[in-house]
Amino acid sequence: MNKDDFLYPRGRYYGQVKPENLVFNANLQEFAQRVSYICNLETNGKLPPGAAYEQIKDLWKQLKRSKEELRIGEDPFQDDQGEVEG
Repeated sequence: MNKDDFLYPRGRYYGQVKPENLVFNANLQEFAQRVSYICNLETNGKLPPGAAYEQIKDLWKQLKRSKEELRIGEDPFQDDQGEVEG
């Protein structure tokens, strides 16, 4: 087992299988895992609250930028199967 697989485990994706959805899901899982580590470090006194906040804020900005670049949720005329309605 790779140490990254151990430290950052990935769950299975059950949503609509499109490349951008898979990439965003991976980014979302990484975000959640890193936030968990930051929270644990802050709770145990290893990281000051202000630094924890700034790190989480930076991670959120990265996730938001990822969503925008992948254009997740931008096509309101598409149904769950990826077909245009109307």
